[in-house]
Amino acid sequence: MFDKILIANRGEVAVRIIKTARRMGIKTAIVFSEADRDSMAVEMADEAVFIGPAPAAQSYLVIDKIVDAARQTGAQAVHPGFGFLSEKAEFAQRLLDETIVFIGPNPHAITAMGDKIESKKTAAKANISTVPGFIGEIASVKHAVEIAEGIGYPVMIKASAGGGGKGIRVAENRKDVEEGFPAVRAEAKNAFGDDRIFIEKFVVAPRHIEIQVMGDRHGNVIHLFERECSIQRRNQKVIEEAPSPLLDKKTRDAMGAQAVALAQAVGYDSAGTVEFVVSGADKSFYFLEMNTRLQVEHPVTELITGVDLVELMIRVAAGEKLPIAQKDVKINGWAIESRIYAEDPYRNFLPSIGRLKRYQAPEEGRFGPVTVRNDAGVRAGDEISMFYDPMISKLVTHAPTRLEAIDAQAHALDRFLIDGIQDNIPFLGAVMEEETFRSGGFTTGYIKQQFPDGFKGVSPRPEQTRLLAACAGFAQSVQAARARRISGAVNAGEARAEWSVILDGQIQTVTVAPDAQGVRVSVNGAPSAQLVSAWTPGRPVMEGTIDAKPFAVKIAARTEGYRLRLRGISVNAIVTTPRGAALHKLIPEKIPADTSRTIMSPMPGLVVSVDVKPGQEVKTGEGVAVVEAMKMQNIIRVERDGVVAKVHVAAGASVAADEVLVELA
Repeated sequence: MFDKILIANRGEVAVRIIKTARRMGIKTAIVFSEADRDSMAVEMADEAVFIGPAPAAQSYLVIDKIVDAARQTGAQAVHPGFGFLSEKAEFAQRLLDETIVFIGPNPHAITAMGDKIESKKTAAKANISTVPGFIGEIASVKHAVEIAEGIGYPVMIKASAGGGGKGIRVAENRKDVEEGFPAVRAEAKNAFGDDRIFIEKFVVAPRHIEIQVMGDRHGNVIHLFERECSIQRRNQKVIEEAPSPLLDKKTRDAMGAQAVALAQAVGYDSAGTVEFVVSGADKSFYFLEMNTRLQVEHPVTELITGVDLVELMIRVAAGEKLPIAQKDVKINGWAIESRIYAEDPYRNFLPSIGRLKRYQAPEEGRFGPVTVRNDAGVRAGDEISMFYDPMISKLVTHAPTRLEAIDAQAHALDRFLIDGIQDNIPFLGAVMEEETFRSGGFTTGYIKQQFPDGFKGVSPRPEQTRLLAACAGFAQSVQAARARRISGAVNAGEARAEWSVILDGQIQTVTVAPDAQGVRVSVNGAPSAQLVSAWTPGRPVMEGTIDAKPFAVKIAARTEGYRLRLRGISVNAIVTTPRGAALHKLIPEKIPADTSRTIMSPMPGLVVSVDVKPGQEVKTGEGVAVVEAMKMQNIIRVERDGVVAKVHVAAGASVAADEVLVELA
């Protein structure tokens, strides 16, 4: 076994590898860029080596720098994590040439499976069904259009070396191909240094299901069942689970057997994932690609199987045989993973950067039948950079059944607090409540189908309205009692049992009365509920039980009341007296200003191109600029017909969120 390994990665995956290495008694060294100098992973590792500026192309993607770091630290092996160099055969070969062990598959397997075009050819030779498409390189936009129209819309435009949702577009028509092909090619060149593109048929109503495989260097290969990864935005996974709610034993066994056969065909000898698109109608499945690395979503597999995949990767890289056979791997319970992203779900999930003023994750551990795990690489005060993927952490819950795991996930999300940047927790919480997701009947088009106009938040159900009103009334009672106890307080107010809580313009009457264990709260005259909470003013989460059912509501004081947030619900609660509520209804509603003439950057980033000029006519939906942030190129479109009056930026400029790019006459 190795004495020391080098981690050629950053963020949460680096922290994840360090934790397993520590448990195994292995020392760790890590490389870091200027942006990660003060990161959590650097702090945790035994040694750290600086490798250059923040852009990955000047640091994490430079093979010579990684090899030099391994030599400098005396590391016997390198774990690449995921992304960056993890699927570069030339990196694995270089380490082999330098007599440094690569903790991953051999270069031949990476070459055969890591390239999407070559892997499809290999799968076809092995009689594994593949999605109809053009297997070969595409040289121009014209060629791409010809291929797409030959296959038939919709099609997927994909980078051959892509991964993590980067370098991929769905094209519904000719215009989408003409816009999407150059964008995908640019993303591929930027992120992977390889701009080869291929096109394949987009399967309507698909499910994205993948099989985890594990091989050793003695010819043994097993699978560790499947993961369902169909909840995606911009073709990047957001919520994953294991096992899949779609598969039956027959389909699971067939997919597992094909995945193992494919791995054996290329002499696969580490952790890898064989991805399939599966029809929700008849469970027919087609090979998509193989990811020759550890996957972001590996924790759900670990929780249902009890296997540490990082440990197995290290052991097989050291020459050990797999300690388990296929018959030893069993499914135990259900696991759900939510990717916590630095992005704004209310703005089509566009990236958000900045400092984490607050980062408070739910408590990890086993709580009765439920396990809560949070894989993170950040702390409060850390900077979320524009140079890397926007993922902050991965929140995972495990329970005996799927619905129990979903409910545990929802409750954990309720207690997850992030301030300083936008995050996708409201969206994730809303999904956990949504019936299509809970029933398991979703497809990869779930987000577009459930939120066709984009995610705007959700409206509270009647029982949620009662809970939010009860929390606001209880908070006001606590605040009033506190004010009365402060000596010399001005206008502290009298002890009050009845409050008027205005939620989204609707008045809820809330009565609060002392109880032996907490308070009795009644909303609109309904039978009172026992509310128990240790909440004190200033705490950002009111957590407790109401009639013995646990709840956690995010709460922030405002001038006239509170802002309450729960699972995609965000409401302002004005708490006042019945007379105050009557007066409040007389206040005229504020009409927002018209901003439809200005096209603003929805996130901070770099302007790649400006595609219009003053005097040019534009139509609704037409692209006017391309802004790059966190390795993604985003086409900024106009929301109405008009004529360009002024262009405020030029290609190469850095822009802030909400900075005006183009103004219409």
